[in-house]
Order: sequence, then C-alpha cells, then structure tokens
Amino acid sequence: MSKPVVYVVIHSLWGHIKTVAESVVEGLEAQGVEAKLFRVQETLPEEVLGKMHAATFDAIPILAPQDLTKADGFIFGFGTRFGSAPAQVKAFWDATGGLWASQALAGKYGGVFTSTGTQHGGQEITISNFISHYVHHGVLFVPLGYGSPLISGVDEVFGGGPWGAGTLSDSNGSRQVSQREKDIAKYQGESFAKVLKKTFH
Repeated sequence: MSKPVVYVVIHSLWGHIKTVAESVVEGLEAQGVEAKLFRVQETLPEEVLGKMHAATFDAIPILAPQDLTKADGFIFGFGTRFGSAPAQVKAFWDATGGLWASQALAGKYGGVFTSTGTQHGGQEITISNFISHYVHHGVLFVPLGYGSPLISGVDEVFGGGPWGAGTLSDSNGSRQVSQREKDIAKYQGESFAKVLKKTFH
C-alpha cells in the first residue's frame, strides 16, 4: 500500500515559518506519511525583499497551484497580514479557479499554521479567515485541537493553539521559534497524519 502524501506549503519572510514547517514535516514522517516541503511563488520584487531583509529559500521548490491535486492533504504555513494570509498566498489560491470549477481538491485534507509579530497578532483569526479557501474547494479542515498538553498553560509565551501551530517573531523578526513551538508543530504533523491515514485503511 502506498503512503499518503502531504504537501507542506509555506511563505516565509524571515525563516520562522520554515522552521515551524520542518517540525511539521518531522511529525508527518514520524507517522509514516510522505511529506514534501514547498513554497509559494514570491510576488515582491527583489529590491523590496532586500529592504525587508527577507531570507531566500531557493532550495525549497515552488509549488504550482495545479499540483495540489497530487497530494492527499496539505498544510499551509505563512505569517499573518492584518489577520489574513499574505498576498503571496492569496495569489496562489486565486490561481486555483480551474481546480475549484472541477472540485479537484474536494475530499482532501488541509491544515494551517502561522506566525505573528506579537502575542496578540491574530493567529486564530488568520487561520479562521484562511479556511474559506478550503471550504470553497471542499477540502476537509483538520484542526490541531487540544490533544497535546503543550497547547494549554500560561507558564510561558508561545504561539499556536487549537486552530494550528504557530510562533511569535517579534515585529523585527528577532525572536526565534521556541522548542515548545517546535514540539507543537511536530504534534500537528503527527495528528494530521493520523487523521489522514484513517482513509487509507
């Protein structure tokens, strides 16, 4: 029997989302799922990216929207822009009209993780707003839930919650992803894989 295939698709400005994505991939693979890391096409010119001190991730292949059909599920990760996905991610989904018309993604599974600059930067609303893409395509949203005790507690500042994993970058990107945030992200990969594998039995 072939392994389920999950695409982890990111847009990462300073590398925080990439780090979280690597933990998600680790969790997926730990459950015997084939995980592939991709990024969406960048839409900002290099001059602007340079002024933003953006990182480059040339080693991560760019995913074409139509290639979503090749995966059994996908987990998107991106930083928030005023409580919503950044333009690069929106442009990706704006190009999926043909897939929507044929409902080519209906019945597949989807998850989300995100990053914000501040503790109250809108991680939950960012994921909530993004889910409309899944709804229109008939993709089944898989939340993180409260299955892991790491998601609860007030003993430290951390990103992530029942909607999906997350991290806090600070407004200048100086804060790095904590071990707890990595562990939550790994748990998201594991729990997503367990849900997906139920359809392969």
